[in-house]
Amino acid sequence: MNAPVKAAISVSTLDLRDAAELRRIEGFVAAQGGSLFHRPAWLRGVEAGTGQRAAGLVAQRLGTVTGWLPLTEVRSALFGRALVSSGFGVGGGILACSDDAALALAEGAQAHAQRGGFSGVELRGGAAPAGWASWSDKHCGFERALAADDEAELLAIPRKARAEVRKGLGFGHRITAGRTPRDLAVHYACYSASVRNLGTPVFPRALFAVMLDAFPASSDILTVWAGETPLASVLSFYHDGAVLPFWGGGVFAARAARANEVMYYELMLHARRQGCTRFDFGRSKTGSGPFSFKKNWGFEPQPLAYAAWTVPGAPPRNIDPTDASYSRKIELWKKLPLPLANTLGPWIARGLA
Repeated sequence: MNAPVKAAISVSTLDLRDAAELRRIEGFVAAQGGSLFHRPAWLRGVEAGTGQRAAGLVAQRLGTVTGWLPLTEVRSALFGRALVSSGFGVGGGILACSDDAALALAEGAQAHAQRGGFSGVELRGGAAPAGWASWSDKHCGFERALAADDEAELLAIPRKARAEVRKGLGFGHRITAGRTPRDLAVHYACYSASVRNLGTPVFPRALFAVMLDAFPASSDILTVWAGETPLASVLSFYHDGAVLPFWGGGVFAARAARANEVMYYELMLHARRQGCTRFDFGRSKTGSGPFSFKKNWGFEPQPLAYAAWTVPGAPPRNIDPTDASYSRKIELWKKLPLPLANTLGPWIARGLA
């Protein structure tokens, strides 16, 4: 008897205006244990906040979803055109039930890039398709379980870092958490100052507002204050039992006041009270200052696997801030007055998806 022939995989572009289709993909992401950055809500928030168009490819067999690839169509005068999975995230990549679904999505992304005039496709996470460039030595993720209570959380931090947290707690900083326009304003003030001091263009202010709207029940802003002065603030997401402090930073005075240390410790407590069991400290460049900071907090670095495919004949896109070609620009950016950096930065940062 002949073996039954398996039905072919079809790949189509998701209609992001179709609420029923969005629910179907959200359900697939949840069932497959996908990341925050796989969710259509993430793509739509990025589009609304930056103007970079949301897209996505769905693999199906006999009408059943077998794979999903979220895509942001990045178009930048400075950084070129590319399909990124997932735009402005640190994860994403192909999410599939089978190898043939994954292959179909990879081939579909290549075709989509060539049709749209993009230089290539970038995947953040997931298996690298055969023949694509891949690497796992540039970035690491950091995640660990939250402790059972406040004191245990403090004791879970290694001794030297714990001493810095205790110093910060000794200042008696005020802590707030919310989603109001006031929370957004103080967050942007702290975050924009922080990234300017690092030599990085700030994202558009609208991005933070629309991301809160995109995840109304699973995002908020925690801020550390000295009296009425905000020192450090972080916008976090809550996904699959983990808190992800995603956009955070502090003003210059935050360092002496140990406000960043207090911010992350207080976020751990805040997240546990909301039912979270894990703290996802996000991505850092291997060997960088943030990489060392997270290791000193007792987080073990886990290499992140990324992959890319470039259209034949096109130059590969380079947005690596540690590349030597960017070093002088970064030093100049650090010296810009903050109002000027906040005016120019969003236009540049839209291309850094």
